[in-house]
Amino acid sequence: MTNTNMPTLDIRNYSLAYATSGGRFHALKDINLSIGRGEILGLVGESGSGKTSLAWAVMRYLPKNAHETSGAILLAGEDLAAKSVAEIDKLRGRRISMVFQDPSTSLNPTLSLGRQLSEVLVRHRGLTKAQAWKEGEAMLAHVGLKTPADMMHRMPHEASGGEKQRVVIATAFACNPECIIFDEPTTALDVITSRQILDLFIALQAETGVACLYISHDLALVSRTASRVAVIRHGVIVEKGDAAQIFQAPQDDYTRELIAAVPNPRHRLVTTEIDPSKEPLVKVENVSVRYGRKPFLSALTGRAHRGTVGNRAVSLTVNPGEILGIVGESGSGKSTLAKAMTGLNRFDGRIWFAGKPISGLQDMGTEYRKDVQIIFQHPDASLNPRQKIGEILSRPLKLYGKDGSNAEQIGTMLEQVRLPRSHADRYPHQLSGGEKQRVAIARAFASKPKLVICDEITSALDVSVQASIIQLLLELQKASNTAYLFITHDLNLIRQIAHRIAVMYRGDLIEIARAEEIDRPERADYTRRLLDAVPPPAGTQA
Repeated sequence: MTNTNMPTLDIRNYSLAYATSGGRFHALKDINLSIGRGEILGLVGESGSGKTSLAWAVMRYLPKNAHETSGAILLAGEDLAAKSVAEIDKLRGRRISMVFQDPSTSLNPTLSLGRQLSEVLVRHRGLTKAQAWKEGEAMLAHVGLKTPADMMHRMPHEASGGEKQRVVIATAFACNPECIIFDEPTTALDVITSRQILDLFIALQAETGVACLYISHDLALVSRTASRVAVIRHGVIVEKGDAAQIFQAPQDDYTRELIAAVPNPRHRLVTTEIDPSKEPLVKVENVSVRYGRKPFLSALTGRAHRGTVGNRAVSLTVNPGEILGIVGESGSGKSTLAKAMTGLNRFDGRIWFAGKPISGLQDMGTEYRKDVQIIFQHPDASLNPRQKIGEILSRPLKLYGKDGSNAEQIGTMLEQVRLPRSHADRYPHQLSGGEKQRVAIARAFASKPKLVICDEITSALDVSVQASIIQLLLELQKASNTAYLFITHDLNLIRQIAHRIAVMYRGDLIEIARAEEIDRPERADYTRRLLDAVPPPAGTQA
């Protein structure tokens, strides 16, 4: 007879260490957590805190250099560490499953979505291929995909991020498991898709009564999702308990720091006003971008080729010293516009900068490139891994006529972004994500630009690291009167720091409004949809 009081997942005094070239690294220390049937436990903490290590331990995906030094992980009273590899293979997907952060990396790119889903049903539920295919279609319909029969035949690259995550969720729930681990399931998605996925998860969890471990660094999502929360730091649970109690009256200093770092639009960080009577620094006039080269046969026959619309007749201005936020879901044209303004995309229309017309790349000379800088989302992709930080920072100095070998100047640049001078001798891989983004910021400001375009530069960062980066950007902006074009999907953040906010949808500019007026009733329907999709900051009421 099953003990109904027994936790579905019970982690007791569990410790985990990794053997490294620098010695043993203790990733988890005396973890005690339990999740009952129908319960959602949120696990929050910064990168490196041990969240994902715990998930791997539960799923038995540990690498060879991992050593479980104490404790036990029990699934319905059964010790997972005591099971053989064959037993674990049968258990995964049937009794316990996991939804990963990026659906693109958890789906096989060489197999159709239907085949991947039906294989799970054949293996763990004993269905025939025909039965599994039919059941797969029903499951995709159940997770809200509008054309499930068509979706079953698609390859992963033919589906959007939200569609792929729905397929992954359908697969996770396919065999009615006892426990599901959700590891940052919405981080790679835009705000509206994130809200849809979260609502789907909550509905399926309530319907099935599955026990869930919900891992995230987004405290607002966790506060909306979980009934209980555990806060982890450096492999140690520093606080746990009722979600409302922890978010509204945290007891541990670290928990208070995390909650204080969450963007709150009620707490405006920009105090200076912009004088609209001055000549705009940037004037974008009817800028359109289309992707896709004209096919050979179309060029030969003279047939019209429209291509894919990235931007459609976008017009806006950026004033000197202004922070203009640009928001919208994935595919809205935010980054497309940024690339047009930096010469990475061809465009029709015209851009005026400091009174001078820019019609294309040919007009973006040295002076323009000095005055307009861009910081990308992932510093790993924009910092040369083969160069030391000092070499990376010396390049813009050389480009704009300064002494790039001046170690004193490079040291000053590092200190300006709150990094030690000694970082000049390090390589990018020796720095954390936040430190690498500070290097990218230092490089952008080396030329003393008039406009810096920030393209989702905080989306991959933890909440406390994000707060420190934002504070740094505001200090630099105040000191230099640099204007920012700040692209983001974090509406709580942009309402804190922007003077005005531009809303984009499928290549069109929907509207521009002052940040403090963006939530007024007269705003466009799509703007209201974006705002409705954003969870309130942790510790506040909706």
